[in-house]
Amino acid sequence: MESVYLVEAKYKQDYKIFVRFNTGESGEADLKETIFRYKAAKSLQNKKNFSDFYLDSWPTLAWECGFDISPESLYSIVTGKSLIQNGSA
Repeated sequence: MESVYLVEAKYKQDYKIFVRFNTGESGEADLKETIFRYKAAKSLQNKKNFSDFYLDSWPTLAWECGFDISPESLYSIVTGKSLIQNGSA
């Protein structure tokens, strides 16, 4: 499988972001659990800060505080599919 990356991300509400991938798959990612799990994301518990994200050059979902979430993690959250393959390469 080729690399998965984000082509679109839009804030919806609360801790939810609509994302679309280069695969054509898309959906809403509820990131509340992720944001409240990591100390580095503490400032994002404020919904105004959370909603102020951007796609960096990878493109990864990122915030000015330095916190980011990889496209692979978002893909798994949205689709329920893992990008990790079993077996040797």
